[in-house]
Amino acid sequence: MDSKLLLQTPLLILLFSDFVILLTLTFAFVNALFILKDWDFHNNTKKQYRLQMKNYLISLIITVALVSKIVLLPYFAYTIDSLSDIVPGAMCAAGVIKENGYGGVLEIFRIVFIVFGMFWLFINNEDQKAYDYPFIKRKYLLFIFIYAIAVFSFYLQIAYFFHIDLNRSVSCCSVIFGLSGDNALPFGLDNTKLLIILFLLATLTIYFAYFKNSFALSFGTILFSICAYYAVLYFFGIYIYEVPTHICPFCMLQSQYYYIGYLIWGVLLALLILGNANAFLKLFIGKTQNSYFVYFIYLIIIFLTILIYFPISYYIRNGVWL
Repeated sequence: MDSKLLLQTPLLILLFSDFVILLTLTFAFVNALFILKDWDFHNNTKKQYRLQMKNYLISLIITVALVSKIVLLPYFAYTIDSLSDIVPGAMCAAGVIKENGYGGVLEIFRIVFIVFGMFWLFINNEDQKAYDYPFIKRKYLLFIFIYAIAVFSFYLQIAYFFHIDLNRSVSCCSVIFGLSGDNALPFGLDNTKLLIILFLLATLTIYFAYFKNSFALSFGTILFSICAYYAVLYFFGIYIYEVPTHICPFCMLQSQYYYIGYLIWGVLLALLILGNANAFLKLFIGKTQNSYFVYFIYLIIIFLTILIYFPISYYIRNGVWL
């Protein structure tokens, strides 16, 4: 790792925090194996009583660790963005995250960890409601999978930061996400078709949520999330920046845009989680939670309202569209 990176306080805080969380998850992982091995709720022994007390403690530890990791996700984005000051050619987190081959994969795995971590919290909530802990083995099997993601993510993070070369210039976001870049609109879509598809998918997902169709909602949410990403990037984003050629998902995280990116991407991630939560619960424990359908409907309306505000506001102030 370059010595300049070691002087970056946000990076040191991130690495230390992730290391502590990984140690906590490792402790929980070891104890989860013992609980999986010996758990028998109907066995009235001192050993089973100790396992029940241990289950409460380990569940609490995992919950705290997962919530901490969720809180760290925006801090991870902030840390990457702060490194743009020392990475040659980078104007924001886009250039930094693309500096080497580990960055993009790390970003994906951190998001995957959050998604499955939230699913674990949902299952744990259902398990804690019942007196006999009916889902305990399934939730700890899921935790083992999550722990494997955490270990691999930590490896990717160390590899990513150690392979950042401060003597090599990177591409700025205009090059990476411009119309000639890797992320141009797929299937020959233009912005008009993209917006039509976005609002059609939003209507469909609200319909599926209202009638509590878990699997249709899950499929629709995945399609909506992909479409929303492109819509924010290539249409709504230019009204946030008020520059028609500025195409970037990361610059909106910066202070000059009032950190609106954290809200937009955070709400979209929450939609992805809520839209898939009941399908996951139904597959994993055979039940659903009606409140997740309701939260999804409210949240998608909030999300679309936030997005629509920017082009409408721009038109009211300037009398033209970009």
